[in-house]
Amino acid sequence: MKLGVLRTGRPPAPAIPQFGTYPDMFMELLGRDAYDWRVYAADEGEYPTAPEACDAYIVTGSAAGVYEDDPWIGQLLDFLRAAKGRARLVGVCFGHQAMAQAFGGQVVKSPKGWGVGAHDYSVVSREPWMDDSLSVRLPASHQDQVVEKPPGAEVWAASDFTPFAALAYRDQPAISMQPHPEFRPDYAKALIEARRGKVYAEDEANRAVASLGGPDDRARVGRWIANFLAGP
Repeated sequence: MKLGVLRTGRPPAPAIPQFGTYPDMFMELLGRDAYDWRVYAADEGEYPTAPEACDAYIVTGSAAGVYEDDPWIGQLLDFLRAAKGRARLVGVCFGHQAMAQAFGGQVVKSPKGWGVGAHDYSVVSREPWMDDSLSVRLPASHQDQVVEKPPGAEVWAASDFTPFAALAYRDQPAISMQPHPEFRPDYAKALIEARRGKVYAEDEANRAVASLGGPDDRARVGRWIANFLAGP
């Protein structure tokens, strides 16, 4: 399978030597040898010549907001609309929001503030590519949220903080999620530390770091993504 990664952001530069880029993190999660990986710098306007160039695409996280007027964001939304039904799509964090925005949903900067650290989500719709887990715990790092799901999308995971935490599209082969299965806990902690005192207050950062000390469901959700990519 040819699996394209639409890179829409970068980790803090000091973290890249240890943790890699966001495409690297997805390769680690899903297996470098499991797919024929292709990386496209969507945040620099780089795209395949046609959606069919890859069998599926992953849209990464980003510090940008999908409602911003940067030209590359409009290009991304246009590409996602063009890819509908022509390639499998997986969106994570910003990618989750971009898919919702592209397909008729709504994303806003949430008045709830930042979701950061490990969060628990209830599975509210069991999909064919899942196991029988009733909940998942994953790292989160977002202030924007989907507040209206697109037509044809159904919520499959939710929390009180993030009611539209994960979507499955019924009108195309596409899934998306707000949390980050690709974030190792040590990277999630490094990202918090890079933003401590700038983005997060001290007590907020301390709580978030402490929440990342226990087990999580990254490997489980990685298997779910792989099952989805394999198709019916």
